[in-house]
Amino acid sequence: MSVHSRRPRLIHVAVLVVAGLVLAAVAVGANVLGVADRIDDVARRIELAIDPPPDRPIEEEMLVTARPVAPETPDVAPTPAPTLGAGKSAPPATLAPTPVPERVAVDVDLYRDPEHHWITELDHEWCAVAGTQMVLAAHDRAPLTEAFQKELAGRIGEWESRRDSHNGGWGPAAIVAALEAYGVEGYEVRTYETRADALRDAARAIATYRAPVVLLTWRGAHTWVMTGFQADADPLVFDDARVVGAYILDPWYPRVSSIWGASDPPGTFQDAAEMRRNYLPWKRPDGLYPKRDGRFLAILPTRSIDQ
Repeated sequence: MSVHSRRPRLIHVAVLVVAGLVLAAVAVGANVLGVADRIDDVARRIELAIDPPPDRPIEEEMLVTARPVAPETPDVAPTPAPTLGAGKSAPPATLAPTPVPERVAVDVDLYRDPEHHWITELDHEWCAVAGTQMVLAAHDRAPLTEAFQKELAGRIGEWESRRDSHNGGWGPAAIVAALEAYGVEGYEVRTYETRADALRDAARAIATYRAPVVLLTWRGAHTWVMTGFQADADPLVFDDARVVGAYILDPWYPRVSSIWGASDPPGTFQDAAEMRRNYLPWKRPDGLYPKRDGRFLAILPTRSIDQ
């Protein structure tokens, strides 16, 4: 489930086992509640102390601000004055209004059969792996197989950075790096001050490039793949179009989270209430991220799917 999952190497496993046995023995003797959580926390700290993630540079996230809303008055174009004979004066040119686009609701989804474009995360911490795999598959760069997901998860050491995830493992920048490694270029991490701005920009990207978007949900702990949207107007025409929900491929399905509840089948339309409940500003327990904290994160395509 966590976007920050990291698989320890053999030496780490040995250290974690020893630490876990010692802590478990003490906890069992004292009959302490919440033992497993504390063991995991201490084990993770030991792992990071022994082998911290590399401090690789990453691309700085782009903060996208809301576009100014276009004025409601229609654009007008001058009507040329008629040609008159010599010595005659022409009346001043008049302005003829240009047609105003009709504001109608839109419903866009890249997939008619979303279940054929989805795969579950094989490990409960591989949501970013499965999400990346689904985006690669959308670009015909990877199969939706368990073997490929394991291969992809095993390459995280090539892309992880402490700046991207203080705990190491998968962060937004690692997802972009993985996409590029398999030939899908042009995705970039963007941050937004409001959910509405994030969803509107994501909708524009999907409508423009016909490619999926990655949303960092659950305060940055989870990955959703957004394949479509519903809006009260075409976001490519109206800057103030309101996106009322999104079509989602959730790698957590069919699991149930003790915090977030049951997951939904591939292609489920998540309405405004569900987006408010799941798509929340970034806030991670592993430390501060000055460019992300309090903002909504998404990974958007900047090229068409066939480029």
